[in-house]
Formats: sequence, structure tokens, C-alpha cells
Amino acid sequence: MSGFEFGRNPDDLKGEVTHGAKALVVLPDLRQRGGLGVDAEARLDEGQGLARAIGIVVVDAFILPIRAVRPATLFGEGQVDKIAVACEQSDAELVIVDGALSAIQQRNLEDRLKRKVIDRTGLILEIFGERAATAEGRLQVELAHLDYQAGRLVRSWTHLERQRGGFGFLGGPGETQIEADRRLIRGRMARIRRELEQVRRTRGLHRERRQRAPWPIIALVGYTNAGKSTLFNRLTGATVMAEDLLFATLDPTMRAIRLPGVDKAILSDTVGFISDLPTQLVAAFRATLEEVTAADVIVHVRDVANPASAQQKREVEDILTDLGVIGEEGTSIPIVEAWNKIDLLAPDERALREDLITHGVPDRPVVPISAATGEGVDALVERLGTMLTGGAQTLEITVPMAEGQKLAWLHAHGEILSEHEIEDAEGLPASRIRVRLTPRELGRFARL
Repeated sequence: MSGFEFGRNPDDLKGEVTHGAKALVVLPDLRQRGGLGVDAEARLDEGQGLARAIGIVVVDAFILPIRAVRPATLFGEGQVDKIAVACEQSDAELVIVDGALSAIQQRNLEDRLKRKVIDRTGLILEIFGERAATAEGRLQVELAHLDYQAGRLVRSWTHLERQRGGFGFLGGPGETQIEADRRLIRGRMARIRRELEQVRRTRGLHRERRQRAPWPIIALVGYTNAGKSTLFNRLTGATVMAEDLLFATLDPTMRAIRLPGVDKAILSDTVGFISDLPTQLVAAFRATLEEVTAADVIVHVRDVANPASAQQKREVEDILTDLGVIGEEGTSIPIVEAWNKIDLLAPDERALREDLITHGVPDRPVVPISAATGEGVDALVERLGTMLTGGAQTLEITVPMAEGQKLAWLHAHGEILSEHEIEDAEGLPASRIRVRLTPRELGRFARL
């Protein structure tokens, strides 16, 4: 990276890694900090999945236990030599460290290994840079990338340390190129934040409009690659990108669906969660995740065929807690778990999972499904309909015939039990309707 290229197009942010490049994936296991806290092999598989998601060819991967972090290279001397030998043997062009590297560590490793080195944050930023499709998503990616890049100008070439002249409005006396680059980055980030704030205000208005609208909202959440988009497509008949890749979906997508007792509901597919998400992206994508807080029901899609399923659940619930969906007194929004990919389980493992559900071991409602084959999806639809219509009450409402909007709304969103024409107190034609409405629908009807 030869200094900051001011005004880079978001499309250029994905140019740091070459598609098809051969890569070595190294997972540092920091023993002095209690280790990874998860199954190391599962984490290594995830790291390789992240690499493949950006079109990288993984030629080798291994775990290196670290008892004492070396400030200069993270790894010990012998471990750096081992990485170098592995690169030579596998002809790797790129080294991916599935952990956090400081700018100095990254530069020193590149000097020692004579290859490009990126860390987990850089890799995830590459994926987001390629996948973001909406204007908001692209702005968020660019902001996150600039934030990451600003701390790595130390990796730039030595010309950045030369002083520049003091005349003109750019740069004061003795300002170095690094300082100038940082100032340009800060200026660009400030402009992007202003644009994002406007986008967030617009999104907030849209969210308020949806909340005033009569349709309940169902949000799909889950760890990346859990099968959310496959389930979304199954329920809606849409063709959202659904591949066996991490972060196949980045921008929220919404479609209308029908459920038992609910004529129309809005289903929202969201970005997948992941452990150790770069802090730059946590902040940048918070507005996107806030869509979840407006939902009437949350479907937590879990990949139960994944050995790290329990850890992935904790990661997702930690983020839901940060968003205020889960608190000390439980959940503010009803949550149902869709245990996906049951078709991939061995018969004995599947029987064990079903036994757990039967005996009520899970802490919230569970429906086993296979979004790929459709198994169990009808049961999930029934459960969602029940959750959305729970607490419904039967009312008799008189509506003047002149108020056609209200009549149409009741027919579209309530369960009409009976209806007959009458005259109201003023002798005008009206309709006497006996209808079943949920508390939420009743509130919306009152706002009409």
C-alpha cells in the first residue's frame, strides 16, 4: 500500500486481495489470554471459509499456539520460520493470519515472509467491499476500510515521511506526507459519516412508516452461513443470493409473505453475525442491524450441523443483547429458533436433537428445519402464525360504508367472522363486522 489514494471508489476497496491467489491460513491461539475460547479446529475451518468467500485458494492451514506475544511479529522466531517454509512448500502467494495484527506486525511479517500478509479484519473488509450492493452498504464499507487504513499508514513507503512545503491551503509548514494522508482520510470519513447520517434518518423514517403500517415484521438473524437466505428464498420465492459462503448476504432484503391467520407479513433477511467482527464494521453496520429491533418476531436460524453451533448461538445472542433485544428480564421481542440443516445430521445425532426439543430443554421455542429441502418449513410457518396472532381478541366494530379504507383494512388484516349491513345512529349505511384482531393490529386499526 503506497499511501492513501484519496477519493477511492468503493469498488476499489476490494483490490487488496487477488482472486484465485494461493493462500496459507494461520490461526494464532493465544494461550496467555485463555486461548480462543472456541474449538480451534472449527475456528480454523471458519478462517478458511472466509478466505474462500473472497475467491482465495487455500493451499494449507494450521494452528500455532502462542504463549508470549511478540510485539514485532506476534509469532515467535521459530514459528515465523515454520510459516516461511510452509509458504515455500505450498507455493503460497498470500498469508492470512486469522487474528488481529498491528501495523508493525503486519509490515515485519511481510518483510520476513516476502509475501503479502493480511489479518482477519482485513480479510472481512475485503469480503464486505465485494458484497455490499446498496448505496448505504457501500458507504459503510468505505468508512470501515478508511478507519482500518488510517492506522496502517506506517506500512507505506518511506516517501511518506518526507516533509512537504508549507504554502497553499493544503498542509502547514513541515507537514509530513503521512500527516497529510491522515488529514485527507479524516476529511473523507467525516463526509461519509454525514452521508450515512442522512441515510440513517431516511431508514428511520421508513421504519416508522412500516411500524404505522398494518403488517407485522419477521426478522431472520443468525451466524453467517447458517442458511438465512436459503430460508428467506424458501418462504418468499425470492432469488436472494444464497450460497455456501460466509457473508453471502450483506444488505437487508425484505419481502411480503402470508402466514396462517396473517394475510400479509414482512420478512427481513439480515447480515450474518460472526465472532471477532472488526470493530470498524460493528459501528458501521449497527444501523443495518437496528432493523432487527423493529421486528415483531425474530427467527434465529442456527446451523445445527456445525460443531460450533452452541458457540455461534452465544455470538448471535451477545449482539442481540447489545441491541437491547435480550435483557436481564428476557427478550423484548419473541424469538423462535429454527434449527437448520437437520438433513445433514447423522440419524443418531438427529434423534438426540429431536429428543431435546420434545423434552423442552431449549430455552425458547424451537422448530427443526431444512431450508434446502423444505422439511419442517411448514411447521415453522405455523409457529410464526401462532406467535403473531397470539392474544387475538374478537370484537364487533361498526364502520360507515363511506369509510372504505377501514373496511378494506379489516378484511386484509383481520379474521372476519361475520359481517352484515346496518344503519348507523345517523341513519347512514354501515357495516357491522365481527372480527378477530391481535393487540398490535387493533392498535394499528385505531391509528387509521
